[in-house]
Amino acid sequence: MVAPAVTFPAEPVIGPAPKPDHQRPPTAPPQRAHRDVSKLPAPRPAWEARQVTPDARSIAAQRYTVRPGDTLGAIAARTGAGADAIARANALAPPFPVRAGQTLAIPGGRYHLVRAGQTGIAIARAYGVPWREVIAANALDEPYLLRAGQRVLIPHTPGGAISAAERAAAFTLDVDTILTGGEPAVVAGQAPATPVASPRRVLAPSAATVAPAALPGRFVWPVDGTIVRRFGPGATGERNDGIKIAVALDTPIRAIADGTVAYVGSEVPALGGLVIVRHGGGWTSVYGHAGALLVQRGQAVRKGQVIARSGESGFADRPELHFELRRGRTPVDPTTQLPHR
Repeated sequence: MVAPAVTFPAEPVIGPAPKPDHQRPPTAPPQRAHRDVSKLPAPRPAWEARQVTPDARSIAAQRYTVRPGDTLGAIAARTGAGADAIARANALAPPFPVRAGQTLAIPGGRYHLVRAGQTGIAIARAYGVPWREVIAANALDEPYLLRAGQRVLIPHTPGGAISAAERAAAFTLDVDTILTGGEPAVVAGQAPATPVASPRRVLAPSAATVAPAALPGRFVWPVDGTIVRRFGPGATGERNDGIKIAVALDTPIRAIADGTVAYVGSEVPALGGLVIVRHGGGWTSVYGHAGALLVQRGQAVRKGQVIARSGESGFADRPELHFELRRGRTPVDPTTQLPHR
């Protein structure tokens, strides 16, 4: 097997950063964000199909003395706190053994009980908090899959209770949120869906998907065109997490490597028609502004396979491709990873 010709980006600096340009108000006429995007028949995204009732249980911080026969899961169920939060608070390591008579600190807070099929996006929307804050509060990491029966800590929002409309207005959907909060919670013993090559298979919104295990190898360019916007900060301070490539309308957009389709749709208004593909080694590629989407969530795609056709959907200024490459949650300049031109 040929070793992958990829490099690893430095860890991101923690701290406030400018918003990516696709979260900023459009500079193009508003109707551009609503151009039609053709796609294959498919159900609504999991976060739309399985909405969440904000019924978190608030508990006070307390001490708990372990009883004979107790397990960490039983203690979590009895106290209403999350098992993961209890483990972190008491420096318990897998397989999280506890012993009778041991005193445990139970962290206080609002805990939401995750049900089968619920997503991080739907949970964050229900409580009007950014999903990234839920990730931080619960120390979630790759692959960000929630489990049915898991209790997640919900950070408190400033200003007290807010209405459903205010919660919805406070929530912004972007690529990072889809990547980390878009998969439905899995049930114990239920394996993620096996990727298949056919776009005729339509996954239920409740079916989780999984990224390939193999490293992606050498990447290829998704289109032939002219780079009209480069990676990084713009002249007015906005941040571009990818590059924009001007192409003719209806140009084939190709997968840069083998992978599994994680998302197909147009729920990020600024990016219009959008395909997200997970590759091995934590790599993800993102293809926006498409006019036609040709694949399904959970589909296995091959390097060079046509997955979409270019358009000017979203806030595109012309027929173009918005292309991102990420390692984990970190955007990487695609031109440092694609073949030199």
